[in-house]
Amino acid sequence: MAFPKRLLAQGEDLVMDLRPHWIALVYPTAVTVVTGGAAGLVIAYLPSGWSTAIRWGVVVVAAALVLVVAGPKFVAWATAHFVITTDRVIHRAGLIAKRSMEIPLRNISDVKFHQGVIERVIGAGDLTLESPGEFGQEVFGHIREPELVQKTIYEMTERSRQRMSPAAPAPSVAEELARLDGLRQRGVLSEEEFAAQKARLLGG
Repeated sequence: MAFPKRLLAQGEDLVMDLRPHWIALVYPTAVTVVTGGAAGLVIAYLPSGWSTAIRWGVVVVAAALVLVVAGPKFVAWATAHFVITTDRVIHRAGLIAKRSMEIPLRNISDVKFHQGVIERVIGAGDLTLESPGEFGQEVFGHIREPELVQKTIYEMTERSRQRMSPAAPAPSVAEELARLDGLRQRGVLSEEEFAAQKARLLGG
């Protein structure tokens, strides 16, 4: 299910609409499989004289365990959206009781991501957004392609700030090179992207 565009403000455009990575389903799926397998073994090895009611009781307990432990995680994965627009970052989840958090792009001061070895292979990771005031630091898990998301948020943040201050003087070449070098050191820009931007600024 796509993010409802009716929730966008007038003049606001959708840039990215991401569902959680499938790795978020590993734990609830494992709980479901292990619980179902354990229940099946218990029923299979119950003495033949035990009543059908006891067997059904095992099934009910197993189903309740799956519902309580794994169910909320399946629902969270199926209903969650991590959205980037031209004005804000939105995290929305929930089926009946919905939870939503929004951070205006102009308030974001830093974007970081973290990937373990396995996450790097499958293209998942955690994303951290930092902003002053009430938002503070927010960590979002199981983000698809977090490096691309980091770069997109940075680009949208720069555009948002430029729109908010159209009369601001253009930065000098030295200032722009220093900014690009900072992005390179933080891993937002690769060496090739930094070299291309530097050549563009220097007229190469």
